[in-house]
Amino acid sequence: MNKYSDMNNWAYYAHGDNKISDLFFICPTVDIGETGDKSMSLANEKVRNNFVGAVNMEIGIYNENSAVYAPFYRQATMAVSLPPFNEEFDERLDIAYSDIREAFLYYLESCDPTRPLILASFSQGTIMAKRLLKEFFGDEGLRKRLVAAYLIGWSITEEEYGEMPWIKPAQGETDTGVVIAFDVEAEDTEDTIMVKKGVKTVSINPLNWRTDSLPAPKEMNKGACFTDYDGKINREKEHLTGAYIKSHRGTLVPTDIKAEHYLSPLFIHGLPYPEGFLLNGYRYFPDGLLFEKGVYHIYDYIFFYRNLQENVRKRLESYLGYSI
Repeated sequence: MNKYSDMNNWAYYAHGDNKISDLFFICPTVDIGETGDKSMSLANEKVRNNFVGAVNMEIGIYNENSAVYAPFYRQATMAVSLPPFNEEFDERLDIAYSDIREAFLYYLESCDPTRPLILASFSQGTIMAKRLLKEFFGDEGLRKRLVAAYLIGWSITEEEYGEMPWIKPAQGETDTGVVIAFDVEAEDTEDTIMVKKGVKTVSINPLNWRTDSLPAPKEMNKGACFTDYDGKINREKEHLTGAYIKSHRGTLVPTDIKAEHYLSPLFIHGLPYPEGFLLNGYRYFPDGLLFEKGVYHIYDYIFFYRNLQENVRKRLESYLGYSI
């Protein structure tokens, strides 16, 4: 029996009445592995609550017209996913994907096969979403359902697209059946967990919807939104920053903020800050920061919230052929 027939294994299942499309959303990393766990326990209520909270922070971009499907899964914890990389990282990602795969199969088998589908993810969730695209979307019927795949917060390279030629990166604001991807960092940042040194990711700028390095001014930014664990927007800033794509890395660079004003404290993701926390003999978070200055990973959705929200609606309208 598919374990995802048990609704207890879903953070959200068919959540949203009278919506015209479906959203399959894959949550980012929420478990720091403080107790030594290397895969998230599906029975840990504290982590499950954090998981739902992390989903809530991001689905407001997508759920205006979509019923939400978001499975709990045994994601790799930070105990194996932060440098120095533990050799178990790939093994734990395989465990995580086995859950995502099972959940997606249950969704496909149990839900209306004619409904438009949006695939969305963030961070580790994007590693999982790339695997779904590669394994499942070679199927023409499923591919025809895909409005778009928003794969935010991890690298996706030309080589990876070559392994799944049925999926193309977005080229504009309203093309459908495509991938929208980017990861945000400072101009002088050259190496992150998400986009390693020497890697060039394929991105689109969520302000001007271009794939070249032409800068988009901050006036094009319709609103950065800072959300909390219940999904409510507790602060919004129009015209916070412009952005351009860094030509040699493909990453997205914000142009109108200072790195010291947008650090990555753990509490933004609802994660605890254990003083002097040690994992694998390595001291993490010495200043209560998840990433070093200039790595804007946790702000990927936040900085461009309203533009992304508008774009989801525009691509769905383009897919449907009428205004909604």
